[in-house]
Amino acid sequence: MRWIGLTGGIASGKSTVAQILRNRGHVVIDADEISRQMTVPESPGLKSIVRYFGTGILAPNGELDRKKMGALVFSEPKKLAVLENVLHPLIQAEVRSRKEALQKEGRAVAFYDVPLLFEKKLEPNFDDILVVTTDLETQKKRLKARNNLSDTEVMQRIENQMKLSEKEVLAHFVIKNHGSIPDLEKQVDEFLEKLAAGRR
Repeated sequence: MRWIGLTGGIASGKSTVAQILRNRGHVVIDADEISRQMTVPESPGLKSIVRYFGTGILAPNGELDRKKMGALVFSEPKKLAVLENVLHPLIQAEVRSRKEALQKEGRAVAFYDVPLLFEKKLEPNFDDILVVTTDLETQKKRLKARNNLSDTEVMQRIENQMKLSEKEVLAHFVIKNHGSIPDLEKQVDEFLEKLAAGRR
């Protein structure tokens, strides 16, 4: 099975590309979705997070308050590292399990949507890497509107990741999300044609 890493920058349009791929019949495993599953109330992941950070990072209903957690860890790299050390082994074990199931099904191709692929040096895990990029101004506008963040919070999150231009250089395939959804769909279809033909 061809195992393809799907990555990009925050608010670059990676999730939209993932949805287009699903619409085309492909399986896309989502690292963020697995992360949320690992932190549901009473889960070992959430219990470990609370042990370190305290109950202040919980919402009134006992769930992880992601906005509070984000504000805490994105301003302090050491705390971000602690959070990642708790979650990443749990996420990786779940991904391995899903990947094995897809191989047993006989899937020819599957995608893993993982935001910090390059930052975490996960390149050797994949046969190919697809990067979704956009320009910085579009990225900032999308992130501010989507997450209701201040300018400072927006830049903290963007600067916490590798520059998109650097990711483009390391990718096997690049989709530039500067235009409309139909344009994005066209680029995804062109990428899938290359993939089917065994080209890069």
